[in-house]
Amino acid sequence: MKLLKLVPDNTNINFLRWRVPFYVISLLLMAASVGLVLTKGLNLGVDFVGGQMIRVTFVQSAEAPVAVLRETVGNLGYGEPIIQQFGKPNEVSIRMKLPEGSDDDPGLANTMSNKIIAAVKAGHPDVRIDGNDTVSGKVSGELFKTGMQALIAAVIAISIYIWVRFEWQFGVGALFALLHDVTLTLGLFALTQMEFDLNIVAALLTLIGYSLNDTIVVYDRIRENMKKYRRMPMPELLNLSVNETLSRTIVTSLSVLITLLALLLLGPNVIFGFTAAITLGIFVGTYSSVYMAAPILIWLKVNAASFVPTESELDRQEKLAREGGA
Repeated sequence: MKLLKLVPDNTNINFLRWRVPFYVISLLLMAASVGLVLTKGLNLGVDFVGGQMIRVTFVQSAEAPVAVLRETVGNLGYGEPIIQQFGKPNEVSIRMKLPEGSDDDPGLANTMSNKIIAAVKAGHPDVRIDGNDTVSGKVSGELFKTGMQALIAAVIAISIYIWVRFEWQFGVGALFALLHDVTLTLGLFALTQMEFDLNIVAALLTLIGYSLNDTIVVYDRIRENMKKYRRMPMPELLNLSVNETLSRTIVTSLSVLITLLALLLLGPNVIFGFTAAITLGIFVGTYSSVYMAAPILIWLKVNAASFVPTESELDRQEKLAREGGA
């Protein structure tokens, strides 16, 4: 019985043929994503804009009625609540954004939490209130700031690593590919107005790691082939390298996508944004490794000589002296 091969051994797709049109499309999409973030903004969650968190336990129930609870709280007019299991199945947390003006008038937040607690108790006599906490806008603002700093620091550290491991051109290529992936993901959240919270920051960091891994695999093969085929033109060498790693790329991406699609269709709403961000990241990360990270090496003047040590004048004289002595 033959093993199933998603990519035949003799695959030879001319990826670099369309590098200019794809680069133009990617740059336009990046510009559109930045424009969406600047105009529509991100729908920041409680983690980043402050909010109220109420922890409740349904003492006479084996499981909390999450759907009913979401409808009850949502009908109060304070927006869509975020309800998550908190410990046991009958324990949940209700998170709400702070009402407008609560920074100047803390009483608005107290009024909202009192109405929520009253509505929950009215519909569920067995409920027990375990906590009622307020996250101020200042604290949540610091969370947003540190979250963005973590993203920027990760991208910079990764670029330095690739620069040291390969050549500076590879670091620039990897950095551009990562910026492409993160920008398009942010554009998705600005377009759809899905909630952007700390879970999405974690998804972006995961996406950066996945995209980097794919890019390094391609770059490693490019470096090997540059040493083997010194006279091969760079577009042909890049095509060869991408085709040689294509099987690994497709198998890895499909394996991850199967799990992500199951989570998207069957998973809880709490992690929908996280899953959606990584699912888009798989597509754009794979695409950027082929059409962003590889073609940019041509424009950055990478060639076979990039990995050949430059012979100095002193080395040349010593070499001539040794040959003369022999």
